[in-house]
Amino acid sequence: MTRVLVIDDEPPILRALRINLAARQYEVSVAADGASGLAAVASERPDVVILDLGLPDMDGTEVIRGVRGWSATPIIVLSAAGQESQKVAALDAGADDYVTKPFGMDELLARLRAAVRRASPAPDEPVVVTPAFTVDLAAKRVTAAGRDVRLTPTEWQLLEILVRHSGRLVSQRQLLAEVWGPQYETEANYLRVYMAHLRRKLEPDPARPRYLLTEPGMGYRFTPAGPAAGAGASARRESSPALGAQSLPGEDCSS
Repeated sequence: MTRVLVIDDEPPILRALRINLAARQYEVSVAADGASGLAAVASERPDVVILDLGLPDMDGTEVIRGVRGWSATPIIVLSAAGQESQKVAALDAGADDYVTKPFGMDELLARLRAAVRRASPAPDEPVVVTPAFTVDLAAKRVTAAGRDVRLTPTEWQLLEILVRHSGRLVSQRQLLAEVWGPQYETEANYLRVYMAHLRRKLEPDPARPRYLLTEPGMGYRFTPAGPAAGAGASARRESSPALGAQSLPGEDCSS
């Protein structure tokens, strides 16, 4: 079920959108100001955001910039007629589309469906194969030696980001912001714990990882073919944390 977050300070609009979207099998949550909207994006991870530009505590473009600092979630802007400059500013800030008030529900739903389609993985690139395991991004499934590998939701999020940036360095701050939210950007120990979990489940030799590599002080890199000769030493030097002693948000790390 597609998750939609509506950020608007007008109760009639919130009520109308909640009823109409829920009737069409969308999972709907609402926020009445920018601060609570930003918090909801981080905690609820919606598939798409519908955002009013005129909020009581901040301009809608500030919300867009706050989301775009760590997330690519599609954003559809609601704007009043005659606010051409605001619409341009919102699109420049990172909004994906806009609807002018008063709007028809059919138009909004069409733009919502289009935003979700654009954000979906392309059908011709969902499967990444390594010599040790296979990642199916569309099915959200990992297999090794012909068997499913059970990952927790947080482990999957972390792996998915690395796989989608295959071969490229992904910074610690980016991973922390996208998986746990921007308020956790300095909690590098969370990454060490979960990377240790992923390596135990996916690497042939977790102490000498070939596919999930550490760049000390910078971030992590997924290499589907394994590292080149001489590479991977930095990954081997990262010590595994005491997994049972961590208290991390979101789920039990012992799974």
